[in-house]
Amino acid sequence: MKEKIVALRDALKGAGQVTVLTGAGISAESGVPTFRGDEGIWQNYRATDLATPEAFDRDPELVWRFYNWRRELISHVTYNPAHKALVELEGLVPGFTLITQNVDGLHLLAGSHNLLEIHGNLWKVRCTKCQMIALDRSPDLGPSPKCKSCGGLLRPHVVWFGEALDPAILKKAIEASRRSHVMLAIGTSSVVQPAASLALEAKSSGAVVAEINLESTPHSYLMDFSLLGKAGVIVPQLVGGWK
Repeated sequence: MKEKIVALRDALKGAGQVTVLTGAGISAESGVPTFRGDEGIWQNYRATDLATPEAFDRDPELVWRFYNWRRELISHVTYNPAHKALVELEGLVPGFTLITQNVDGLHLLAGSHNLLEIHGNLWKVRCTKCQMIALDRSPDLGPSPKCKSCGGLLRPHVVWFGEALDPAILKKAIEASRRSHVMLAIGTSSVVQPAASLALEAKSSGAVVAEINLESTPHSYLMDFSLLGKAGVIVPQLVGGWK
C-alpha cells in the first residue's frame, strides 16, 4: 500500500490537471447515511421510493418530512480529513476539478471551490413555479415550504431517481474528466450512471486513474491504482509532504 501511495502521489505532483470524483463513501466517514441496507429505511419507507418526482407529486408533505429529517441529521455532521485533504490538493495543482455525487454540502463546508455537485445540494431549494434556486441551511423547513418570491411550493434542489442531470453541469464534468492527467474516484461504487463512466472517460483520454474505496468496484480492474481503505486515512497521505 505504501508503495502505491508514493507512486500515486508522484503522479499527482506531475499533473497539470487533476479531477476527483467522490461518492457516498467519503461522506459515510462523517456519519452521513449511505441509504443502503438498513440505512435506506425511514419510517417504514424506502428512501429510494421517496426520492422521486412521482412521490413528490403524490405527497409533497411526506417527502418534505423525509428531507427535513435528512437536513436535521446532516446539520450535526461535518467534513472529515478526506474532505480537507482535497481542499489542500486543490491548492497544490495548477488545474483542479472536484465532481461529487453527494448532496450533503460537506465539500463546500470544507472549503472546496472548483466543485461540480452533479446531483444537487440538500441545502438548496428550487421553486416548482418560478424555478428560483436558493440556499437555506435551516434544519427544518416545515412540511410545505413556499417560495419567498412567488409563493410557489419549494422542492429540494437535488436530482431524484428518474430525473436527468443538469446537462450543463454534466458537460463540465465530462470535459474535466477528459482533460485530466490524473483522476481519483473516491468512495464511489462505480455503478451509478452517468458518474460511473467519468473515470473511463479519463482513462480513454490517457489519464492515470485511481480509486480509493473500502472494497473493490466493477471498474477496479481498469484502474492504474486501486487503494482499499478509508478515504480519511489515504487521501491525506497523498497530499502530505508536498512542501
